[in-house]
Amino acid sequence: MADELEFIEEGLQRSQIDEFFKEELARAGYGGMDVAHTPMGTQIVLMAEKPGMVIGKGGKNIRKITTQLEERFDLDDPQIDVQEVDEPDLNAQIVADRLANALERGWYFRKAGHTTIDRIMDAGALGAEIVLSGKVTGNRGRVEKFNRGYIKHNGEPAESIVDHGQGVAVMKLGTIGVDVKIIPPGAELPDDFEIDEDADIEDLIVDEEEIEGEGVEELLEGEEPADVEAGGPEGEAPGEDALTEADDDTAQEEILEEAVESEEGASPTSPSDSEEAVEEALDELEEEVEPEDFDEVEADVEEEADALLEEMDEAESEDEEGED
Repeated sequence: MADELEFIEEGLQRSQIDEFFKEELARAGYGGMDVAHTPMGTQIVLMAEKPGMVIGKGGKNIRKITTQLEERFDLDDPQIDVQEVDEPDLNAQIVADRLANALERGWYFRKAGHTTIDRIMDAGALGAEIVLSGKVTGNRGRVEKFNRGYIKHNGEPAESIVDHGQGVAVMKLGTIGVDVKIIPPGAELPDDFEIDEDADIEDLIVDEEEIEGEGVEELLEGEEPADVEAGGPEGEAPGEDALTEADDDTAQEEILEEAVESEEGASPTSPSDSEEAVEEALDELEEEVEPEDFDEVEADVEEEADALLEEMDEAESEDEEGED
């Protein structure tokens, strides 16, 4: 048999055994069961409000139940262990059966629901929910809910922490389904947190005066500003003066390199000779970029412009004489 079919068979068998116990042990306060298959047989743990009624006089009832399990469900040597429920008001299955019996005896659904959920919360539950669905009043079916405290509806906590029980109330107008969910006291939920009142918080306290005294300027003290390109403040393009200075620096570096290379290729001379050569090169560079040269260029340009203006005037005067 495949694993999938085996899981389905086990789940179906578990559901059938649970329904069988509900019918046979309704008066004893059936509170659920747990089935475990072992090499020695099948171990069944029963939870009941009244274990004496489950066992019966001299063990007569428990032997009858064991025989029926072997015949109806083909279980190998079933061993039943009956345990008493410590707090019946915190067992969802027992509460569902009680509420169903109260509805069958004629209790008004709203009074029965509020009374039942109040008893659950008084027993110490963290949260509870009761859902009644069916023909509660009248010929139309509807759903009535009663909530208290905190309840989980999905996820892993809803499967492992929440206790779930179901019951059925058979009424004249029809059946009413009873669904009960309870979170028992002391349950550890994933979103719980604790407050440690004895914690030492002196190390975590920060002096407000120290924080207020530290301004932005004080925090920035000691930090060197980033290098800014020549030509003004950060973000602005360099000016013409900066560009000319940069050109002069590069020209001076080139002249110095040429002077050094010439010295390396020539015969060794005294330090004073090399210094004189460098100074002469710098003087020549300054003469090349003297302002006088720019004045001569401007004068030539002005002379050309004057000559062009005179030619234009002569051409206009000739055109006027021709028209006359």
